[in-house]
Amino acid sequence: MTFRHMLLLAAALTLPAAAAAQPIDPRVKARIDRILKRTPLIDGHNDLPWALREDFGGSVEGLESGTDARTPPLMTDMQRMRAGGVGGQFWSVYITGTLTGDEAIRTTIEQIDTAHRLIAAYPQHLELARTADDIVRIHRRGRIASMLGVEGGRQIGASMATLRRFYDLGVRYMTLTHNQTTEWADAGTDEPKHDGLSPFGVEVVKEMNRLGMLVDLSHVAPATMKDAIAASRAPVIFSHSNAFALDPHPRNVPDDVLRLLPANGGVIMLTFVPGFLREEVWTWSQNRSGEEARLKARYPNSKAEVAARLKAWEAANPRPPTDIAAVADHIEHAARVAGFDHVGIGGDLDGIPYTPTGLEGVDDYPSLFAELIRRGWSDANLAKLAGGNILRALRRAEAVAAAMRNESPSMATLDRPKP
Repeated sequence: MTFRHMLLLAAALTLPAAAAAQPIDPRVKARIDRILKRTPLIDGHNDLPWALREDFGGSVEGLESGTDARTPPLMTDMQRMRAGGVGGQFWSVYITGTLTGDEAIRTTIEQIDTAHRLIAAYPQHLELARTADDIVRIHRRGRIASMLGVEGGRQIGASMATLRRFYDLGVRYMTLTHNQTTEWADAGTDEPKHDGLSPFGVEVVKEMNRLGMLVDLSHVAPATMKDAIAASRAPVIFSHSNAFALDPHPRNVPDDVLRLLPANGGVIMLTFVPGFLREEVWTWSQNRSGEEARLKARYPNSKAEVAARLKAWEAANPRPPTDIAAVADHIEHAARVAGFDHVGIGGDLDGIPYTPTGLEGVDDYPSLFAELIRRGWSDANLAKLAGGNILRALRRAEAVAAAMRNESPSMATLDRPKP
């Protein structure tokens, strides 16, 4: 049983099965369909490639439909992406944080291969996109534009050459850190070492600008966010983060950083992770982790005893609920602070063990749009949220790269951050 499988089972045991999403009024659904026909709904982060590796041996077969009935279940398949109106997807080529150096590079290439095999296996649904124009063209043809995102700067092994080759393989954003501080950038969930970006980290941002690769600031510390925005000539993104003002989780984005997005042109893509939505859920998760650690110390030789007692703890301490309204709250907060031109969606589906009620899979995006319509959102602002903003940011990154085409590739190293 994999770690992800255990988390899914724990989530299932903690609460009763989530209620089905409420039906959408046909007139509202028709309005959503019109918006998403004109503007592709582009999700910033889906971890299906790692879920396939971890639980299904990297196989990309059997993803046409019905994956919610797998053991463990998945949140993504082709039929549900179609039902959800998805027009573009950044597939995360994540690797676990324990891998570094050459092993990290090799495993990342394997995950890029998984994503390419996934796209190739479903040509009637998916097509690789390398540019903003590709996304628009693919969407108009009735397919789902597929892009790749590296989730953690350690995956390049501190090598600019690796960064460039990842770009050649279709990677269009890189998250500067995952949960661990690297040799050149501070993570939001680890001890800082650089007060943001090191000099080499600044060079990584500049080389990403030269390539046309979006700088992703999810997972990084606020000081890293500010350093990267200051260093970047192109818009930055947060591929899957929420608002710190509503939930002070270290993975979320403070308002003073959100206020920097208009001048930069960047986009925060709000996520469905319950612990990033409600402080009560984050506190519950911390308490559960603490209880699990205590049980493991008390029963070091009995996984069954630990599991049974943890199940009993969860029954006595049920996880606080989360729903679509919480996601909409974070979207609206970010729109108020940064502006409607700087918000998007990055669900993190298949990278989390449970979701807010009503957002159980990729088929449920229309329910989120229906909630925002209920709150008075205009078609124009819904189109910006869906994909218009991230398309604009990607076009600007491509324009910056075109302006830098005569600059030499960076040969910086950790020892020589700016040779």
